[in-house]
Amino acid sequence: MNTRLLLQGFRYLDTFFPSGGFAFSSGLETAVQEGHVRTVEDLHRYVVDYFRWGLGTCDAAALAQAYQASGKSDLKGVMQVDGTLESMKPCRETRAASRQMGQSLLRHAIHPQDNPGILEDFSTAVESGRSPGHLAVTFGVVFQQIGWTQQQAIAGFLYQAGVGFVSASYKLLPIGQREGQRLLETWIPLIEKLSRNIDACAPLTAWTPIQEIYAMRHAQLTSRMFRS
Repeated sequence: MNTRLLLQGFRYLDTFFPSGGFAFSSGLETAVQEGHVRTVEDLHRYVVDYFRWGLGTCDAAALAQAYQASGKSDLKGVMQVDGTLESMKPCRETRAASRQMGQSLLRHAIHPQDNPGILEDFSTAVESGRSPGHLAVTFGVVFQQIGWTQQQAIAGFLYQAGVGFVSASYKLLPIGQREGQRLLETWIPLIEKLSRNIDACAPLTAWTPIQEIYAMRHAQLTSRMFRS
């Protein structure tokens, strides 16, 4: 892989990248305030369940499908996956967060000079409101275009989500940086397994009712640090 494009991908994954991910907790703030997530072990179970039954089977699968469609310059296929993922997110806050981060990535992504077509076409479709521009779908298109493999793109997507949970936990729980790093290290084998086993031909599935309910209740909290 071209070193410049490798580094470009790292930039998109960096917490300093203006995707807005720091503003969302994916229901974690509600879970903490309601006393269901209190310890590092509670957080670990919360995130692992979300990876196994939500992000790993729904968003990551959508990423893989978008990646494959992008490789064929199939805009209709990318938009179809985007629409399917939209319907798989019943929580308004979760849906809005995914859209905002995906659209931000699209706006800041550098279009590759050798094949800008599908990325520009998808950007136009999102800007015109013809496609929602969810983060996982945008990830699939952008990282396929810059030359990362599908497995690398999925791993990067899931790792970024894990970092987001750890970052949010620093504000919500009595967790230090060492504990946060240990959590990330613990999740790496699962991320690697999920990224390796995702089947782009499989339908999107999700079963994360607890996380969705927490996300839906978030707007009713008396005080909030996050938007979801």
